[in-house]
Amino acid sequence: MPADPRTVPELFLDRVGRTPTAEAFRYPGPDDVWRSLTWAGTEARVRAIASGLRTLDVRPEDVCAILSQTRIEWILADFGILCAGGATSTIYPSTVAEDCAFILSDSRAVIAFAEDAAQVAKLASRRAELAALRHVVVLDGPGSADGWVITLAELEARGRDWDRAHPGAFEETAAAVRADSLATLLYTSGTTGRPKGVELTHACWASQSRAIQESGILNHEGAVQLFWLPLAHSFGKMIGTAQLRIGFVTAVDGRVERLVENLGRIRPTFVCAVPRIFEKVHNRIVSNARAGGPVKLRIFRWAVEVGLQASRLRRAGRAPGTVLAAQLALADRLVFRKVRAIFGGNLRFFVSGSAPLSRDIAELFDAMGIVILEGYGLTESSAATHCNLPWAYRLGTVGPPFPGIEVRIAEDGEILMRGPWIMRGYRGLPEQTVEALDPDGWLHTGDIGAVDADGYLTLTDRKKDLIKTSGGKYVAPAELEARLKAFSPFVSQVLVHGDRRNYVTALVTLDAEAIGRWAAEHGRAGAPVAELARLPEVAALVQRGLDRMNATLPRFATVKRFAILPREFSEAEGEVTPSQKLKRKAIERRYAAELDALYAGEARGEARKP
Repeated sequence: MPADPRTVPELFLDRVGRTPTAEAFRYPGPDDVWRSLTWAGTEARVRAIASGLRTLDVRPEDVCAILSQTRIEWILADFGILCAGGATSTIYPSTVAEDCAFILSDSRAVIAFAEDAAQVAKLASRRAELAALRHVVVLDGPGSADGWVITLAELEARGRDWDRAHPGAFEETAAAVRADSLATLLYTSGTTGRPKGVELTHACWASQSRAIQESGILNHEGAVQLFWLPLAHSFGKMIGTAQLRIGFVTAVDGRVERLVENLGRIRPTFVCAVPRIFEKVHNRIVSNARAGGPVKLRIFRWAVEVGLQASRLRRAGRAPGTVLAAQLALADRLVFRKVRAIFGGNLRFFVSGSAPLSRDIAELFDAMGIVILEGYGLTESSAATHCNLPWAYRLGTVGPPFPGIEVRIAEDGEILMRGPWIMRGYRGLPEQTVEALDPDGWLHTGDIGAVDADGYLTLTDRKKDLIKTSGGKYVAPAELEARLKAFSPFVSQVLVHGDRRNYVTALVTLDAEAIGRWAAEHGRAGAPVAELARLPEVAALVQRGLDRMNATLPRFATVKRFAILPREFSEAEGEVTPSQKLKRKAIERRYAAELDALYAGEARGEARKP
């Protein structure tokens, strides 16, 4: 292997050569008993999959898609595709058949890995449209009589036979992959219109993984990651190649309902997550404190205030005084230690990405001794370009750039980036590529932000999402949405509205767990969320959180009125993307009547319900 691997196959084989007997992965088997896989064991399965793909005539840069939730076979299939010289495209398991067909057709995928019979059925229903798709490899389930569907076990068996008959061919194929070859074709979530295929080369992942290693962010002794995020997202792909470069252990289980249980079993040192998880944990913590009665709630609030004081001193490079230190020790024993135990007891930090994290929520976790390192990046930048560091983090920012990334702010506030892991373009879309990448190689991110004297980047909002009120004032909706969720544990999702309107309003959905507890305490146990959403008392709960948030804002940015919706925004209804980003235009169209009602008359500050 070269001294500095230039491709994902080189990264993979270099890691296997360096630490063949070290643990690479942990994963739950069919019996839910966790199993372990060494790097040598991983190589054996990847070799079989790659060689099996060769028997299916996969050629250099042929696209192979993966349609599955996060699991060990997803990772093995991805490495197998890349070591066979192919390129991986990804599809979220929640994607409907029509959109699966679009991605497979647009990417010209020749092979698709599908998780089970339900996913195979999606593809089979559109088979006539998929002329390039030669085979489907099913991870769990039977093959088909006509051979169009084969099992993963069959593919690996074919591969082992082929490998024995062609000694050295696996290594030769892996070595022949060029740094500028297509490695990954990721389709953006598509908050507006059809998703675009983002082309990322092997050089993107190799250079990014090197920068992450050089930053030192993940280089701690005994590092163990619990990974559950969708591998269809660039965040997941990024952490996978960083693992190859650094060599930490990854426990893999994409079942979100098992996350809390797995934290206790795996006891990870770091976990990658998205703000939605922290919002839900925050709501649960606050709801538990409320449910414990007035005394428990007072203790919780006192402990948080003590923790916040100590956290602010610590981040300013100062130690708490004797009295505050004693109070912090008591707060830790009464409250914070119990919260940290939820995460397994070994956690050093979370890494948060994919969407903005409320500073208020980040401060609350920091007060309890739980560090959240917020980062930033786009699919077009192979995910990570910035991240806070465990020894130098600033809440409210997404940290400094990783080594190798250049950043500048355009005159209109847009963040521009340039570096070796920026995409080579959008597949088949030259005009959109030119719009995103200027002639000097700067990626126009579409995000608004600012960089401080030390290079720490602060995000404001998406350029296209900024609200300009009829009074000419600009408001960043994402910031208000994140803050309201921090100020009210009863709020699950928020859409802030007000472009070319006289004032700012919001559509709000309720957190089912938090409002369910409130309902049980007020004689309405078991009442549906849709019924609770109509109650004046529930509107008053939301209003209290809104009042607290508004008190921190300039008058023009305050949310004057809101409507509580009967259900959460959903992917099935076309209101959020698979990564849970709001499809603003779709939501505003669907709830146009509710939004218009918020601007009827001259009332201010009252809650209106649809």
